[in-house]
Amino acid sequence: MWLFYLILGIALLYAGLVLIAALLQTKMLFPVQMAAANRPLLPPSAERLETTTPDGHRLIGVRLGAPSDRRPSLLGFGGNAWNADSMALYLHGLFPDHEVIAFHYRGYPPSSGEPSAKALFDDALTIFGHLQQERPRPVIAIGFSIGSGVASFLAHHRPVTGLILVTPFDSLRALAKEHFSWAPTGLVLRHQMPVIDLVKEKQTPTAIIVAGRDTIVPARRSDPLRRAIPNLILDRTITDAGHNNLYDHPAFASAMREAVALFEVTAPR
Repeated sequence: MWLFYLILGIALLYAGLVLIAALLQTKMLFPVQMAAANRPLLPPSAERLETTTPDGHRLIGVRLGAPSDRRPSLLGFGGNAWNADSMALYLHGLFPDHEVIAFHYRGYPPSSGEPSAKALFDDALTIFGHLQQERPRPVIAIGFSIGSGVASFLAHHRPVTGLILVTPFDSLRALAKEHFSWAPTGLVLRHQMPVIDLVKEKQTPTAIIVAGRDTIVPARRSDPLRRAIPNLILDRTITDAGHNNLYDHPAFASAMREAVALFEVTAPR
């Protein structure tokens, strides 16, 4: 009898852990308060942007730099703990001569609503449409970490000049299995980002930049994308960088500038 109760206890403990992970997955995947707490001070030249989603939520963004008829605009999608101000300021530091635009994800203050993978996907199309209605422009979509899924979705559905994927994963489900191998992630994961399916048949010029010491998005989760992308024009690994210190690495800045320069050369005129 004691063996029965032991097995029952282990089963109940396992079920409880799975339930907790399932209930908390949105908070773990989208740490809204962490992103909101780290908003940097923007320069006086920063312009606030706003658009409304089809279901009535407000998306708030920021623009840095002046529009250019010679250079494409850079539309950034940050990691899950990034906010639009940080993303725009970082990209503007790399590309001071480009128009840089980023929006706070849905549910990330001051944008309204609740974040989800589907919402971020849908909102990317809304943002792109808003920008094109404001002024038609070539756009390079740039995604960091989870933002690589959002940028890939945009590039799959809209004509972008180029796509830069930084520490990307092949699918959110595969990445979840990396970190929660003990849980039935295929059954409980509500947020789907099948990045590899979004890029594998698109001829969009694409660059991949990964961190060689990344433990959050291991190299084996980026590798399948290299084989799947039809038009991979830049593939760079920053060997001595990790997931979170990659952005301070000089080689990363060089790779980003090289990718944008390649897109500008190959873009139709």
